[in-house]
Amino acid sequence: MKRGLEGPPPEERPTPAGRRNKQGIRIDPEVEATHEPRRTVISALVEHEPGVLSDVSGLFSRRQFNIESLTVGPTEDEDRARITIVVEEPDPGIDQVEKQLRKLVPVIAVRELEPDAMRRELALVKVAAADPAAVSAVADMYDATAVDSSPETATFEITGSRQKIEAAVETFSRFGIREISRTGTTALARGTDRTAAPGATAQSADEANHNETSQTADDD
Repeated sequence: MKRGLEGPPPEERPTPAGRRNKQGIRIDPEVEATHEPRRTVISALVEHEPGVLSDVSGLFSRRQFNIESLTVGPTEDEDRARITIVVEEPDPGIDQVEKQLRKLVPVIAVRELEPDAMRRELALVKVAAADPAAVSAVADMYDATAVDSSPETATFEITGSRQKIEAAVETFSRFGIREISRTGTTALARGTDRTAAPGATAQSADEANHNETSQTADDD
């Protein structure tokens, strides 16, 4: 009589949770569960070379991530640039943003910033200037700097948090806003904490692919 491997009988063996999709792959219930979206900032350190922004924006377009803003600019190293992304997604979506960014060859490091990170935005707001004194009073309230004026309009530069910018725009709207241009959020970690540094929080493309493959195998 043949004997199988030692262990509990079939009816006593643990049954994996989660349903299987059409391909027969078991879906983690935690991944399939409903998660509330949250707004967060992701910083990516990249090689400063042509086409990097196109690669990143193309990734977001293909994956249909809900991106609120994306800014890019040089860093203290002329060979590297920093991309700051404000994303509003459930936690699984935020994890996917980080994983997919790490797979791009020009990306050196990726990190989700802490909630207390320094976040700033710049906005140019052009308003009707029929009441110059009242317009100037609102500008002083938000530490706005006048960068242009004419008999009919005044344009102000405002810097600060997203909440400050939106409050200023709402207050200026009583005079009639002609045009607005906003840069989107840029951010840095506080203190000696590195915003996104090679080796600290980065994950190589090979590691990212290996981990994702391992996770898929575990789901089988």
